[in-house]
Amino acid sequence: MATRGEPNNRLRDVVAESGCTYDVLARAVRQVAAENGEILQTNKAAISHWINGIRRPTGRVPQYLAEALSRRTGRTITPRELGLQDEGSDLSTTSDPVAAATDLGRADVERRRFLAVAAFTTAGVTMPLGYDHEATSRLLRARTGHITIGEEDVTVVRNITTAFSAADERLGGGHGLTTVTAYLADTAAPLLRGRFPSDHVRRQAFGAVAELAYLAGWKHHDLGQEGAAQRYYHIGYQLACEADPHAHAAWMMRALAHQALSLKQPHHCVDLVEGALTRGLDHVDGQTEALLHITHARAYAAVGEKPAAARALLSAEDALLRDDVPQPSYSLVSGPAAGTVASHTARTLTDLADHPGTELQHRAALTRWDPAQYKRVHALTHADLGDSLAAQARADEAIAAWTTALDLMDGMTSDRTRKAIASIRPTLATYQRRQVPGATQLHRRVREALL
Repeated sequence: MATRGEPNNRLRDVVAESGCTYDVLARAVRQVAAENGEILQTNKAAISHWINGIRRPTGRVPQYLAEALSRRTGRTITPRELGLQDEGSDLSTTSDPVAAATDLGRADVERRRFLAVAAFTTAGVTMPLGYDHEATSRLLRARTGHITIGEEDVTVVRNITTAFSAADERLGGGHGLTTVTAYLADTAAPLLRGRFPSDHVRRQAFGAVAELAYLAGWKHHDLGQEGAAQRYYHIGYQLACEADPHAHAAWMMRALAHQALSLKQPHHCVDLVEGALTRGLDHVDGQTEALLHITHARAYAAVGEKPAAARALLSAEDALLRDDVPQPSYSLVSGPAAGTVASHTARTLTDLADHPGTELQHRAALTRWDPAQYKRVHALTHADLGDSLAAQARADEAIAAWTTALDLMDGMTSDRTRKAIASIRPTLATYQRRQVPGATQLHRRVREALL
């Protein structure tokens, strides 16, 4: 229990806004705790001590206090707003993903630098494996909001997510990031505190906001802000569990593994994707299942498990052939499944040092993505294709592929594209010394693009 400090004026102001006496508020905190299986002895003296800075609530009590005040005021109140969450704490590790989405989105808008330097952690990759969904669900279902949320509200969230996802593919993760995170914090997440006419609408609402949180994470990932991306993915996973603890939750587990693999941090990824497959199999369509299997293959290849990687590649191809229920919006966000499977097969084969196979898969991927709709994907794929050609000592073709990639990257705000181009500079320097045609001109363009 923390020692005496300054009075907590933030908490004092919100308690005054709620109109609660200390005794009424203490009873409300005990009730929320009981709903979550915890018996507290909180009384009016404890409330007084928290406000006057004599002590601070510990454990999950700040969450219970924020929930009690949210119910009383009819608006989203978070431990951070109450001055009960440290500035450096991980905004995504909370029992209340709705509050976390609000806090994280506001931090993104108001304190961008704080999130930009947040650290990615390998421990964070395993978050879903130890997550207690039932406890969180009890907390979320106990709410009785004042505003009824219908299917039209859910449709608006989905439409906004779709529009910004499309812009993200053409212009990069930096385009519209503040708008997306502000909308998540101020409009989309608060909808989840409302009343729902049916459980179906409730699940749809949680699913829609989970997709928006994923988009915010993906945009940070594209900007190279991996700690922030991981925090949004955590929240997206928690919300997805409330929407669909099988298929959608499995997809968000894949997102965390995909990020770690992209960062060359394969620790825990095999376990995480196996957990996703355990959740998702028999609950997902063939296209989404293929995407889970291909991530499994990448995880195996990254740790040198070649036979297992090969089996997972075959499983992905088999799943693609299934003609069953339509692919859901949360997995469609990555584009046509066949293109994604080809692209990630190429990355798997790169880890297995099969450069001719890598080339074939990159070329296959390029035929499966619309170049206008998926401009960034084409740019990155051409860059990777150039790498595979260079590994086969086909310098002229590599320069042609990299030149196409650079053409496509023009006007994008994307750290991933910058890194892809920066990575070819050592090879270009070698080509210049060997006087390979086009190497000097491309090297100059790369230097100008990275200024």
